[in-house]
Amino acid sequence: MAARHRWAGVLLAALLAAGPGRAQEMAWSRDPATSCRFVAPRSLEGGPVFSTGACPAGLAEGHGMLRRRDSARPGVAFYGAMQGGVPRIGVVDLDGGYRVGAFREGEIGEGELDWPQRLEAFDAAVRAARAVSAAYRAQGNTASARHYEGVARQLAMQNDG
Repeated sequence: MAARHRWAGVLLAALLAAGPGRAQEMAWSRDPATSCRFVAPRSLEGGPVFSTGACPAGLAEGHGMLRRRDSARPGVAFYGAMQGGVPRIGVVDLDGGYRVGAFREGEIGEGELDWPQRLEAFDAAVRAARAVSAAYRAQGNTASARHYEGVARQLAMQNDG
């Protein structure tokens, strides 16, 4: 019973963090493999979305990745910080461009973005890609670990210059 109340408290905190009137707009998803729950940015719609990262109390938390699968191929990915299953800030890699910023109105990067927010978003994305790389390395999947370390380097270069 205590676990259920703890989970309800985490979910309530996530809804409150999303802002007033946002609870109805948030569409919750569940990772098909792990059952971890999260809200995916709209740019990830169109296929099943998988979560890589911590999932205490059944909700995505901390730095990690949400990735849509397009049939057998990896699709669009969000790299960033999650709080109570809700994206907080990061980057959506659209395979040809990025959506950058905080999570607002169901999407990453909606609204004005100043330079400090851009830096924070890319920093969160780099930390997320490194966390994903470490998770794959811990599983013994060195090819995926190397791939996501490369993603982290690519994201880090976006703030250079």
